[in-house]
Amino acid sequence: MSDLESLRSKALEEISKAETLQKLHEVKAKYLGRKGLVTEALKRIREIPPEERRNYGKKVNELKEALETALREKEEALKKKEVEKALASEWEDLTVPLENTVGSLHPITLTLRRIVDVFRGMGFTVEEGPEIELEEYNFDMLRIPPDHPARDMQDTFYVNKEGYLLRTHTSPVQIRTMLKRKPPIQMVAPGKVYRRDDDPTHSPMFHQVEGLVVNETANFRHMKYVIEEFLKEFFETDLPVRFRASFFPFTEPSAEVDIGCVICGMKGCRVCKGTGWLEVMGCGMVHPYVLEACGVDTDLYQGFAFGMGVERLAMLLFGIDNIKVFYENDVRFLRQFS
Repeated sequence: MSDLESLRSKALEEISKAETLQKLHEVKAKYLGRKGLVTEALKRIREIPPEERRNYGKKVNELKEALETALREKEEALKKKEVEKALASEWEDLTVPLENTVGSLHPITLTLRRIVDVFRGMGFTVEEGPEIELEEYNFDMLRIPPDHPARDMQDTFYVNKEGYLLRTHTSPVQIRTMLKRKPPIQMVAPGKVYRRDDDPTHSPMFHQVEGLVVNETANFRHMKYVIEEFLKEFFETDLPVRFRASFFPFTEPSAEVDIGCVICGMKGCRVCKGTGWLEVMGCGMVHPYVLEACGVDTDLYQGFAFGMGVERLAMLLFGIDNIKVFYENDVRFLRQFS
């Protein structure tokens, strides 16, 4: 028993004196490793007289627990010390001007500005809204029922049980705009949105631009013209565009918009899956329910809406096949846009 007490004192002293994580790991191996002194003491239990084994085993286990606790606390203290040392030595004055250093805009920022500039040139205003949104604006007033799959926990990031969530699209900005402004309305809403996606073509946080036009003469033909002109201006080419019938709860009729593949020139490739077409956005005539929920007189006004993913358009514009490179901050990738 006296040997165990002596071992305990010596081990705690060495742990206390360890000044680096490497030294601490050496002390840990010396006492608690496979051939450590405490491990060997535990193996000697067979040599202890039967009447003393229980007490001896208890003392060895107490010693082991005490050393493990001391090692853990010392390791945390050393790690904290290393962080403080690194912060002190690596500190830089960010206010000092750098010579011959030119920054560049991120490709998502470039794409977002390009989209907004095109719509501004077409007479659209730019509206913004909160990223933490009310469920009422994100779903209810957009005619998305309580049992719709998009409202499930696996698709939506809910902030709490009080009806707050991270917006899943920028459509709530359209709702907020119609609630505070009377028609005519011609606006786009750029911003971040959040969904539970994470694969090579999706991200849990991404960017959208949605547009809304509400006036006395808005119609499907007008919407097609706006979208076709936007896509031609954005890609700077007179590329083919087609509209396919689709479904969205907040528009009727609804359509998906495809463009001729800008990667292969519609010959068929891996990006367009051999079809020669790429889906770029959804659109449709705003459902009367949505307009009425926002206080818009549907006897006088009608509207159309459309929405697009910024990352999707950036991938097509710059020929990128993995959405994750936008968020990895690889300098080699970002330098290509300087």
